[in-house]
Amino acid sequence: MMRRVLLSWSSGKDSAWALHVLRAVPDVQLTGLLTTLNVTSNRVSMHATRIEIVEAQARSLGLPLRTIPLPQPCSNEVYEEAMCQAIKDAIRDGVTHLAFGDLLLEDIRAYRIRQLEGTGLAPLFPLWQEPTKLLARRMVEAGLKAVVTCVDLKRLPRSFVGRMFDHMFLDELPTGVDPCGENGEFHTCVLDGPMFADPIPAVMGDVVERDGFCFADLVPKGA
Repeated sequence: MMRRVLLSWSSGKDSAWALHVLRAVPDVQLTGLLTTLNVTSNRVSMHATRIEIVEAQARSLGLPLRTIPLPQPCSNEVYEEAMCQAIKDAIRDGVTHLAFGDLLLEDIRAYRIRQLEGTGLAPLFPLWQEPTKLLARRMVEAGLKAVVTCVDLKRLPRSFVGRMFDHMFLDELPTGVDPCGENGEFHTCVLDGPMFADPIPAVMGDVVERDGFCFADLVPKGA
């Protein structure tokens, strides 16, 4: 039986690679992307990706985009209520599975499973326990092009933000930093790769520090 899958979409490399993997699975039909959106800034949380960039990604992927608007700050109660509504909407539209690009963190995986218990949606983790050192190199070698849009300044210096996620970036990561940023050390925005029909046109904007993080703003080209 065909699994109708909605993919949790952060705009970053792990989401994009999860999509790439799922497209090769014969009994999977991707139905769309699901993104949480900070309504104050109109950006994806943590990745700080503008909604215009995410919309361009969805167009290039040929998939509809569903957004979950969240206030800032957002309590866990408000988040879970909004997610519950999104799950109900997905089930109404015939979705059977919700996929995530998580790699290693057991507590995050367990939380997602609990969120979906009894809802009628089953979780999928197509990248689960992939060795991150090998996976990061495989992404780069496959032609995935991503910009590092956020770094945790406790783990990485400001100089790493705004860089391309490439072999040089991986070579220069300090000891103890996961090559895929699985512990929140950095976040990315994907602009091209084997999963896209066309590259996403964007240019680098301002770089700002806020709340212990450094963010690089990607601006749609021509905006």
